[in-house]
Amino acid sequence: MKEKIGNDWIIQALNAVIKAGAAILEVYDMSDQEISLKEDLSPITLADRRADNIIKDMLRLTGIPVFTEESSNVPYATRKTWNRYWLVDPLDGTKEFIHHNDEFTVNIALIEDRVPVFGVIYVPVYRQLYFAMKKRGAYRIENVTDPFSPGTDISEISGYSVRLPDRTHHGIRIAVSRSHMSPGTEAYLREKLGDEPFEMVYAGSSLKFCRVAEGEADLYPRLGPTMEWDIAAGTIIMTEAGGIIRQYDGKPLIFNRENLLNPWFVAASGKMTKALN
Repeated sequence: MKEKIGNDWIIQALNAVIKAGAAILEVYDMSDQEISLKEDLSPITLADRRADNIIKDMLRLTGIPVFTEESSNVPYATRKTWNRYWLVDPLDGTKEFIHHNDEFTVNIALIEDRVPVFGVIYVPVYRQLYFAMKKRGAYRIENVTDPFSPGTDISEISGYSVRLPDRTHHGIRIAVSRSHMSPGTEAYLREKLGDEPFEMVYAGSSLKFCRVAEGEADLYPRLGPTMEWDIAAGTIIMTEAGGIIRQYDGKPLIFNRENLLNPWFVAASGKMTKALN
């Protein structure tokens, strides 16, 4: 029988994103961020590397395999045997980081049987912590700068968090990327929404999921490339807030695929589920 998700594991993950966020902010203020290009020509900085090391060191203490963007060379023959593992993006939105627009995040998800069952997104500049557990809801905490004390119960944290969604707005709002706006996105929206007016909510990194989860946006269509670590934490946060996410063809998303490149997908709040039909 599989061991239940432990409270200590969750606290360790929350503390890992907070400590990684602090390390990222140290580099954010440096004149030389040691920017280079990876094999796929995407940028990597000193902040990515420092955050990756901090998170791996902390999560390995849980005894659960850790798979991060910066260690994505783990063979599929090994990965496919994992029924449970941590999936990590140590710095989501490296381009946002380099451009100094503040909208970058640290993402950790716990994957079980190919779906996220826990996720946390930390926004270092804004000091916001979003997290969710399967069947226990999604939450946001403001002004988070210090790690939680060992032994803290997750129910205590939930007690003083804001349960998502907690805001409403008029009209339809669409979450779209600052850095990766797809030419086909507007055509897709017109196909699904017809002549109904809508406004764009621009956000970097996994913040687009957070905007849907907290009710600031209704729909996040992604008709462009993303990787599994980009969306895992956001997926559980958004779905626990009452939303849904589907591939462009309507099929559910699964994780730990041999090809880590995600298919196109659409994420929607509960009231916008018609957009996925």
